[in-house]
Amino acid sequence: MKGSVLLAAACASTAVFAEERVKPRALVTIEVAPGETRQITEEERWDLTANGGCGAHFFDISTTHAEPIEVKAHAPYPSTFSYQENVKRLFPKLNWDNILKNLEHYTTYPTRFSETETGAQAADWLLTQVQDVVSTSGKQGVTAAAFPHAAWPQDSIVVTIPGRTNKTVIVGAHLDSVNSANRTRGRAPGADDNGTGSFTILEALRVLLSDDENFGAGKLENTVEFHWYAAEEGGLRGSQDIFTQYAAAGRDVWAMLNQDMTGYSKATLDAGKPESFGLITDFTDAELNQYMTRVIDEYTDITHVESTCGYACSDHGSATRSGYPSSFVFEAAFEYRNPHIHTPNDTIDKLDPKHVLQHGRLVLGFIYELGFSAAS
Repeated sequence: MKGSVLLAAACASTAVFAEERVKPRALVTIEVAPGETRQITEEERWDLTANGGCGAHFFDISTTHAEPIEVKAHAPYPSTFSYQENVKRLFPKLNWDNILKNLEHYTTYPTRFSETETGAQAADWLLTQVQDVVSTSGKQGVTAAAFPHAAWPQDSIVVTIPGRTNKTVIVGAHLDSVNSANRTRGRAPGADDNGTGSFTILEALRVLLSDDENFGAGKLENTVEFHWYAAEEGGLRGSQDIFTQYAAAGRDVWAMLNQDMTGYSKATLDAGKPESFGLITDFTDAELNQYMTRVIDEYTDITHVESTCGYACSDHGSATRSGYPSSFVFEAAFEYRNPHIHTPNDTIDKLDPKHVLQHGRLVLGFIYELGFSAAS
């Protein structure tokens, strides 16, 4: 997730490793509100991220230069569910041990910051895991490919499962991490932010491809894509690059669900609140959000609370900015988010495995229902 959570924590001790060189850029153009842009230096950009707290949310539009596109009217989402039996029989297949194994390796990279060598290596390793899931499934016609970016070395990843139509349903998660006290040399394991989101959607993909004979290329009504975004930290650059290109190509995206941080429930429970998702209501699509409340009620065991996270707080914002309906279902109400992100303390021991698997159920329900639903 973009933006510092607790500056004091973020500026705590950092593990130091071989310094990486960040490519200099004279000025960065950022958008801090719809249509409101500023030009700042590279260092000012990162100072804003580190010191601005949760309001330091912005798009870095230096490479895309795209104007915001208003979300157009889209086909309504189904008023009833049609695939409950198909989806719910997949729930026992979701396996925390698979997620944990991936997290244990992923958090060994000193940082997954997008402009470092280890950030590029982490994305390459993740692509291998994604490709292994696709190839092991034996499903023909499913592709998993890197989505390179010209301005930094870390690739995004896109899995495509073609449907009978080009109308597309997307679930995405960012793959990078950052230590906001020292972006190039500070240790940034990023277990929750966003290892949990990355491997929640990978495990959902594995279950759908390997354990459901009906789920595959040409069997779906709509095309389904799984995205892992590079360079979310510091301006949502990877997802912007993808969605800007989709908009320019006239791609028809029916719904985008963002999974950024799926593993922390402690603050919610410590406050005496019931375990819940945070349904982000600002800069998201109201109709899709309403649909997601029904997905939550039907396919998960926990409730949701409405919450806000500010402009450009995560990659769903890139979909919205490119004119596509998006929703962001977060690990908790925003005030109860993980306080350890962007520090060396964002580690696996802070995670709630059962909560992660609730997000896995959410993804299965979202993808299955909309993947097979004929839009009217």
